[in-house]
Amino acid sequence: MNKKLIVKDIFFDLDHTLWDFDKNSMLAFKRVFKKFKITIEFDAFLKIYEPINVEYWKKYREDKVSKENLRRGRLIDSFNFFDLIYTTEKIDEIADAYIQELPFDNHLFEGALEILDYLILKYRLHIITNGFEEVQHKKLKNSGIDHYFSTVTTSEEVGLKKPNPKVFLTALNKANSLPTQSVMIGDSLEADILGANNIGMQTIFYNYRNESISKKIKSIDSLLEIKNYL
Repeated sequence: MNKKLIVKDIFFDLDHTLWDFDKNSMLAFKRVFKKFKITIEFDAFLKIYEPINVEYWKKYREDKVSKENLRRGRLIDSFNFFDLIYTTEKIDEIADAYIQELPFDNHLFEGALEILDYLILKYRLHIITNGFEEVQHKKLKNSGIDHYFSTVTTSEEVGLKKPNPKVFLTALNKANSLPTQSVMIGDSLEADILGANNIGMQTIFYNYRNESISKKIKSIDSLLEIKNYL
């Protein structure tokens, strides 16, 4: 068993860490496609959309695109691949409908509830997320996990995005916690792990995508493996 960390506060990312974004997003898009009578083959669309979405989120974290451009651009680029052209007004309607639908399906990753039940007995738990303010709180509430967390810090609240140090420092300040007594758990090596390490936080990388990483990074393949460290 790995050496356990000495901590008081645990900070989780939400999307792709506790909340199964890909599954919930897929179900939201199915309803949006039906509402707008979009005729693209659904699985083919997702195959194109998902990497485009990842790239737009990277640009968003780096302040290369705005929130509005993220919402529009990922749809425009995906639809363009299938030679499907919509007006900006229609793209905005589709984008808004998707955001509204997203919090209604709330599948969590396997082991999420069990690990939260385990951790809440020993630590204070918190959320740090780059997700949009208006939907992240709904996701937490609708999935029934909001009561686990003492604080929630969003990038929109701070005005900056992970891995910017100010996001983590704001979260630590809200939690009245020290970096050396805190652990950040997330799925993004850049945004969650390196960002938190840079201000002295301990980290656990949720490597469910099986990325190639340094052996120096504490990592898990499933949420229940957190028990090996905490």
